[in-house]
Amino acid sequence: MLKPVTLESELIKLEPITMEHLSDFYNAGNFAEVWRYMQSNPCENVEIARSWIVGMIDEMATGSQVAFVIINKQNNKIVGSTRLFRVNEVDRALEIGHTFISPAFQRSHVNSHAKYLLLEYVFETLDFTRVEICTHENNLQSRNAIARIGGKFEGILRKNRRIEDGSYRNTALFSIINDEWPQVKANLLKTGQCKEVFSYVSN
Repeated sequence: MLKPVTLESELIKLEPITMEHLSDFYNAGNFAEVWRYMQSNPCENVEIARSWIVGMIDEMATGSQVAFVIINKQNNKIVGSTRLFRVNEVDRALEIGHTFISPAFQRSHVNSHAKYLLLEYVFETLDFTRVEICTHENNLQSRNAIARIGGKFEGILRKNRRIEDGSYRNTALFSIINDEWPQVKANLLKTGQCKEVFSYVSN
């Protein structure tokens, strides 16, 4: 069972989403290109964004996920969102996903810092064994980003998810396991992607 938690580096903050974030969340995601490979656009308008946040809050209340806004601490603005979800307590596994980052902050420090904070929390605080990260088969930008932080490509899940129009998408599956985390962590710090000092802050 997951509990809401706030995670911080020197440059970003991952804060559990609330309805107070609605306007900034919508503005951060109101770019059609962000949702090209997604099943739907939850920031198509404010009411759809509101409904999406309601769903996230409801799921957090059950302990089945934690949904975060990603805050750029340099200007205190929301620049995206991400989640911990699909928790398997028996096998100590979960998924990091539903991630989006505003176009202006893609290929910046934001994704590597967010993933670092989540992975550190999952492996070192929650003591989980496996993290999965998935993306659309054709989303090469996302696939490259996952591989760059240390995700190991496991294969293509064919017709894995049904889309609103009735068609199916193929999903590229990546994972990081606890045995790999020390090296993944060291590589992130060594390459400078996450060279700043990190701290964990609990609500």
